[in-house]
Amino acid sequence: MTTTRTADEIRSEVAKAYGSRVRGTLLRADEEELPLAAASCCAPSPASDVSCCGDATTTSGVSCCGSETIDDVQITNVAKLYADADVTDLPSTVTDVAFGCGNPTAIAALQPGQDVLDLGSGGGIDCFLAAKMVGPAGRVYGVDMTPEMLALARKNQAKVGATNVEFRLGEIEHLPMADASVDVIISNCVINLSPDKDQVFREAFRVLRPGGRLQVSDIVWTKPVPDEVKGDMEQWAGCIAGALLESDYLAKIAAAGFVDVTSDAKEYPGGKGIASAAVVATRP
Repeated sequence: MTTTRTADEIRSEVAKAYGSRVRGTLLRADEEELPLAAASCCAPSPASDVSCCGDATTTSGVSCCGSETIDDVQITNVAKLYADADVTDLPSTVTDVAFGCGNPTAIAALQPGQDVLDLGSGGGIDCFLAAKMVGPAGRVYGVDMTPEMLALARKNQAKVGATNVEFRLGEIEHLPMADASVDVIISNCVINLSPDKDQVFREAFRVLRPGGRLQVSDIVWTKPVPDEVKGDMEQWAGCIAGALLESDYLAKIAAAGFVDVTSDAKEYPGGKGIASAAVVATRP
């Protein structure tokens, strides 16, 4: 039987899970930087023993942030997602909490001078990479609903010296941004966590300038989501239970007013129907 969860329950549990994962990194963010090889992101979520480094103790647990397994489906290690990006100048307090399923800055084709918004900016990795691409004439905004993530992102910003980045506390369903204020919206494995994706895409449409692009990486299903997964809070926080069918995901973007909506979805090995999708859409 499927357990029905309210939107507030889902947001609360997701925030708790990600707050727990980042807490250890936040505590050492003010300390002398540790060598990357000595750093670890393996803090289990409060609801389970599933960690973001792949040592899941159940066959159903998964996280967006590492090499995890759902039955026979192996989720790609996040470090590989940034193999082509220059992260050598980023401290481990940034790279440790790079929870994602893609590299949105790689697909976004950002240009100097553009204003960019990252939905669910976490520890800030995509914001800092985007800041390099848009340069001093551009600006990058990161929005996250988890206070611990926001605190860490601001500490990381001070370390990195990214003066063209600003982090704001808020929900992606209610963005703390003005109408038509950004050129590009990026997001990395976050929209699937929202209990109201229609509202997320309406908000994205609102804050984009005419001609602006929504260009995100996210988890989608290529087959119907199993009923036993839908109400599982552990798998909501793991980016699985809240993920939509790819066709439904694209339909919601189009319903918000976007045009030229496309997706390049690559299914994870194992044939379970879970895929990482690079999604692009334009505000007319």
